[in-house]
Amino acid sequence: MRREWQRWAWRVLWRTLLGFVVASVVLVLVLRVVPVFGSMVMVERKVQAWSAGEALDLRHQWRPWARLADSAKLAVIAAEDQRFPEHHGFDLVQLRQAWEASRNGGRLRGASTISQQTAKNLFLWTGRSWVRKGLEAWFTLLIEALWPKQRILEVYLNIVEWDSGVFGLEAAARHYFGISAGELNAYQASRLAAILPDPRGRDAARPGPLVERRSAWIRQQMRNLGGTRFLERL
Repeated sequence: MRREWQRWAWRVLWRTLLGFVVASVVLVLVLRVVPVFGSMVMVERKVQAWSAGEALDLRHQWRPWARLADSAKLAVIAAEDQRFPEHHGFDLVQLRQAWEASRNGGRLRGASTISQQTAKNLFLWTGRSWVRKGLEAWFTLLIEALWPKQRILEVYLNIVEWDSGVFGLEAAARHYFGISAGELNAYQASRLAAILPDPRGRDAARPGPLVERRSAWIRQQMRNLGGTRFLERL
């Protein structure tokens, strides 16, 4: 009797895992070609506001690659993942440097790539756990295998959070500067990229000294990368 129960449990487990794998692959394939009009982080923010008895108006408008300013694409790469065209979802160079810095007594810094951030923003919840990290790795591998780099960056720019209730580059450009995502110049784009580590605690329109210093550093990195010609590598 016990052996039969174990066999049944294993069958259920394997069928559940197989179903998850098939469903996630199909979902990622579909999202390779259709606009993304929402993300799990958007759902989470709505639920958090509802639980707190607050109203949260989500601002989000999908914009295709051609309608996103090249300066913004480059600014985000310069700020967050300069090896984006080269790695396959995980920047092993940055991971090793972060680990060595922490071993030498430095602060443990993140080495999350744009691909990883796209995966966790689109498919997963915020927070830290081994389960979430495992799912993040799975979805990162999937989008790297099934999407071109351009599509990964396009989706990321369209779903990333830039302020409370403000998601995607179009909503952020209008929220902070009163213009569309395609009209952003290098200065405005660098400010937006500079607040991404703490989008709900920093302001791109009225930046403090920290954001100003970081945005200046980002613009220098954009020049070091060779300007918007760098995007041809995607």
